[in-house]
Amino acid sequence: MPKAYWIVRVDISNATQYQLYIAANAEPLAFYGGRFLVRGGTLETMEGKSRSRNAVIEFPSYQAALDCWNSPGYQHAISFRKEVCTIDLIVIEGYDGPQPTRVQ
Repeated sequence: MPKAYWIVRVDISNATQYQLYIAANAEPLAFYGGRFLVRGGTLETMEGKSRSRNAVIEFPSYQAALDCWNSPGYQHAISFRKEVCTIDLIVIEGYDGPQPTRVQ
């Protein structure tokens, strides 16, 4: 079964208030097996538009990623960020199929 990911892009207008969201989302993320692969970090936009902060969170399954989003704990965490950021967040299933190979 493929893993799943939250891909998050966010612009934050109040960093202090946003820290409350970060503190509140820790428990539901851990409960559903969420693991940060990307959290902030240096970025360079190569094409299209970007936001100031980005994250990729891995989950053990697509269902776990959805369950985390829909959980009462995460929905409570959202209340801390609603007024202080603009966010794009998608839940996407990972890919376990063939990968490109190098031609020699």
